[in-house]
Amino acid sequence: MDRPVVRDLTPAALQAMPLPAPGTSKEDRGRLCVVGGSVQVPGAALLAAEAALRAGAGKLQIATVRSCATALGVAVPEALVIGLPEDATGEIAPGSPALRAALEQCDAVLVGPGMRATPFLTRFTARLHQMKATVVLDAGALNGGVCAGAGAPFILTPHAGEMAFMCGGRKEDVERSPLEHAIKMASDTSSVVVLKGPRTLIVGPDGEAWIHEGGGPGLGTSGSGDALAGLITGFAARGATPMEAALWGVWTHGEAGRVLAGSVGPLGFLAREISLQVPGILQRFNCADS
Repeated sequence: MDRPVVRDLTPAALQAMPLPAPGTSKEDRGRLCVVGGSVQVPGAALLAAEAALRAGAGKLQIATVRSCATALGVAVPEALVIGLPEDATGEIAPGSPALRAALEQCDAVLVGPGMRATPFLTRFTARLHQMKATVVLDAGALNGGVCAGAGAPFILTPHAGEMAFMCGGRKEDVERSPLEHAIKMASDTSSVVVLKGPRTLIVGPDGEAWIHEGGGPGLGTSGSGDALAGLITGFAARGATPMEAALWGVWTHGEAGRVLAGSVGPLGFLAREISLQVPGILQRFNCADS
């Protein structure tokens, strides 16, 4: 097989795939649900949810473990928060009609931030190909059984370790040949794969491939991946295609890292600060494009 052409993800490239017009109300910018968090890591859902709103999504729901739902509702007053049953380890447990009902109304769904891989989560993700919404899978939702439906690709956001877990290989092998692994995973799962790292690869199920080198080492911090997954989901809720949402999310996330490196320092800024930069970044981009 010929090695695919890998294009650089630049502002000029994004100009050819503008985001959908913002419309005049929140209804025009889509509804999304973040399914995530656990007793040990409730903040991951918060980081992802806030990032989705900063990307311009109109309506937000968070589905999380019941014992953390009230605190998340206070922390993110913009969201409708759904408290779900939890198991003995503090993870989301099966058995919630409220979750199924919430997802049916969504334009985009993010599953996995702040969650560990559990039998319930594996079964849950196996059914997501039936959804009409754009599905983004992160962290605990990334497993070897993931596969999207025909014509409706998922967006997967693994780092090298998660990619190795998904394909049953070694992290070192993924780091040695990241493009080949991303291409195979995208094809096998009918998904857009965002293989995160200092050089992030974005590969579609048809072999379309992009690379982004930007943002700096400061983005390698706890919670940064949750913010990235939230940005991607927010752009998808607004109506971007899975590939467009992934590209806009990766570039905006990297640009936020670049901005923070200049204002705070190359290391030491927090993941919660990433999404705060996004509205200004998008405004400057749109002004430069006009």
